[in-house]
Amino acid sequence: MTISIRTSRPSDFPRTFEIWRSAVIATHDFLTPEDFATIEALVRDQYLPAAAFWIAADENDQALGFMGMSDAQIDSLFVHAQARGAGVGRSLIEHAMSLRPVLTVDVNEQNASGAGFYQRMGFDVVGRSPVDDAGRAYPLLHLKRG
Repeated sequence: MTISIRTSRPSDFPRTFEIWRSAVIATHDFLTPEDFATIEALVRDQYLPAAAFWIAADENDQALGFMGMSDAQIDSLFVHAQARGAGVGRSLIEHAMSLRPVLTVDVNEQNASGAGFYQRMGFDVVGRSPVDDAGRAYPLLHLKRG
């Protein structure tokens, strides 16, 4: 599969939401149904429509994953559940590394596949928070690369 990285377009919104939802269902089984519904509404109504992303697309320009960044911080990285293991996340991280030599990211500690992915990509745990950014009891690992 050929993966290209491009900037997001307004027309990507429905697909980025689909990617986010499939990725979270596949990797965040620790979320309560109530928290999932709350986060889903925030992502759909506030975060995705307002943010710019790097899109990992296939040869037909279908988005397979996306990444949001603030300077050297990876704010979000999600890969469609059907595209996991195909190099989509790796392509996004490699793109981020081409932009910034030092990168940071936070990942839910209970998201074992996500934490393992970042560690395989050369990130090291440099800290931990007992709660997520909204104060929910989902610990975060703070990681750094470079």
